[in-house]
Amino acid sequence: MGLLQRAAAVVMFLVSAAGIQAVQSGPAQAALPTAAVALGDSFVSGEGAGDYQPVVDASGTAQAFPGWSAPNSNAYFCHRSANASVFAASLPGIQQRFNLACSGAQPADVSAPSSARAEGRAVASQLDQLRSIAQTHDIDVVLVGLGSNNTQFTFGDVATLCANRFIADAWTGWWEFWAYLKGEVPQKPCTAADLATDAEVAAATTETTAALRQILDTLAQIDADGVHQVILQTYTNPLPPELAPQYHDEDNRTDTRDKFRALGAERYAAGCPIHRASLAPGHVFSRNLGSLVKNAQATLAAERPAADLRVLDVQQAFDGARLCENAGSPAGALATPVRVQDGPSGTFITSLSGWDKIGIQRAANTCVTYFQTCQESWHPNAAGHTVLGRCLTGAFTAVPRAIVTCARNANGTLTIS
Repeated sequence: MGLLQRAAAVVMFLVSAAGIQAVQSGPAQAALPTAAVALGDSFVSGEGAGDYQPVVDASGTAQAFPGWSAPNSNAYFCHRSANASVFAASLPGIQQRFNLACSGAQPADVSAPSSARAEGRAVASQLDQLRSIAQTHDIDVVLVGLGSNNTQFTFGDVATLCANRFIADAWTGWWEFWAYLKGEVPQKPCTAADLATDAEVAAATTETTAALRQILDTLAQIDADGVHQVILQTYTNPLPPELAPQYHDEDNRTDTRDKFRALGAERYAAGCPIHRASLAPGHVFSRNLGSLVKNAQATLAAERPAADLRVLDVQQAFDGARLCENAGSPAGALATPVRVQDGPSGTFITSLSGWDKIGIQRAANTCVTYFQTCQESWHPNAAGHTVLGRCLTGAFTAVPRAIVTCARNANGTLTIS
């Protein structure tokens, strides 16, 4: 074979081989659509924001509103709102959003079905739900809200404790307290230790950190391109450090007097049935939740220095627009007022004026038996989630750093730093 013939044969072989390789490889796999996912508890799920969507339960059935007297374990009462911050945020490059958070969720619900623990809802583990999304989407952003509920304390219990003490004090005189209630509900403001001790916060931090570690491990296994931003959101207190002056007293009675029903009714209508002396301990509790999240982030960032893991600190995001911070509350506030029902009727009680202690107890018992009738209380409302969405936008677009702070200014604008 001549030189030219041999050269031609080599060229034909290379062309043929390249063709075979092209056939074997086929076209490049299409990129998966990008997604943002919310995980965690009620402050992320959208509790209080309304427009709750059907929730797929552990059996794969979508549960729409089942009626107020349905079991509280029903998946629908995860209250995943179409107004939640993950949907309100502007997230450039993100094609789809998913809300997997559940009102009342605890760290255990991250890796285990919520129904596996007492008072959990009938939904699959949040990680199992996340794995399903990863089959069809490239997860680029994960918003996580964990820490306010755990085996040590829950936000609902803390809120109920302080509100019940105020209501008992407002409607029951000292002699009635001992004669009828037999001292069962203390008639004094909450202290910081009543809400969560240092030991309880430390245990909750360990518990939450372990759950967050499971989320990061799972993302490392399932994310299509291995690139994702994880944003850990703190909590914002629905109540101010101090009530507006018009909520300090009524009929010349303050909340330091014996029986102050008119003041109790006034504060309930405004959304803040609580002793003024309980406000400071409540803010200590909120700050402790913030420290819990920040400490968890610091621990995990040290373990995984390459991870894009940041804290979104929203503790000041509602400044100047909290319940009873201004006249006319709850109008203009960014959080939902405390509201209960007189039986699972769907009709919320907006005024306690003229109520006696028997009626008050009946409404309180409804909340205990059918917790879903009052679970919206003291959560960000739809306007609040719009603000939290803007905070999330700021955290997502910020230059990568450990902590992004979102604070509301007096004119309603936000400073993100």
